Amino acid sequence: MSSSEHFAGIQAFVETARHLSFTEAAKVLALTKSAVGKSVSRLEARLGVTLIHRSTRRLVLTPDGEAYLAVARRALEEIRAAETALSSGNREIAGRLRIDAPAAWGRQVLLPVLAEIVHKHPGLHLALSFSDRIIDPVEEKVDLVIRFGETADTTGLITRKLAEQRAPLFAAPSYIARRGAPQTPEDLSHHDCITGVRLDAPIGYRIARMGSAPERLRVTPTHEIGDGSAVIDAAIAGLGIAQMPWSLVAAPLADGRLVEVLADHATVPVGIHALWPETRHLLARVRHVVDMLGSKGQQGKL
Repeated sequence: MSSSEHFAGIQAFVETARHLSFTEAAKVLALTKSAVGKSVSRLEARLGVTLIHRSTRRLVLTPDGEAYLAVARRALEEIRAAETALSSGNREIAGRLRIDAPAAWGRQVLLPVLAEIVHKHPGLHLALSFSDRIIDPVEEKVDLVIRFGETADTTGLITRKLAEQRAPLFAAPSYIARRGAPQTPEDLSHHDCITGVRLDAPIGYRIARMGSAPERLRVTPTHEIGDGSAVIDAAIAGLGIAQMPWSLVAAPLADGRLVEVLADHATVPVGIHALWPETRHLLARVRHVVDMLGSKGQQGKL
């Protein structure tokens, strides 16, 4: 079977499964009913399974047919999206863009950038989720995710580093007045520590010691908070010491609501990465947003 016949068989099967009718599939594909039926039969013969039960009254998908339909339909959608993206007349920044980003950074930093893009491209429609939970963009059908720090599992994903920034350790002046400032990383074991909630990575603070490689210093959290903004608010309220990326705490550090501690040790740069499924790479809206974020990163605005 040639590749064109193989592809035609998949199209015939998907349309037949969609309508549960060879007649209706033939109308959509502009073929004869007999041609559609033969195309599906050739596909079944090649796969060695029955995809559709035929009877004189109706067509019914087999369990194998149900499973194959889910994959085949997505594959055809990806092919159509690729053809649309590559055709010279369809490169506008438009359509639905699904993005997942860390909660605090998403609200404070990403949203203003996206608003700027949407004002210039009103055909772009956003579907945003801001959460500190690490998701699988392929499994959850997200076009683009933003992650801080390590990006261990990137199977099936394209990764681009947008920027990097220091992650200071900080506390409120009221906390320092009450408990004193740590002088060494080991002193943190005697302090109230505020951390995020991470199931995919050890809890701790990123630090560097003179002449040593960066490390993640394990701490026993006094308070665990699964939202970056709330971590900062808790520190401002005097509940303990925390660590967050510079872009999120620059303002409270500048106005004195927070003060930095162990500045000589909290020097490890944290990368900000964009990740998207390989299947979404041809979408103009994904490439445009990533390029804009990369430009902002080079300007130090992330």
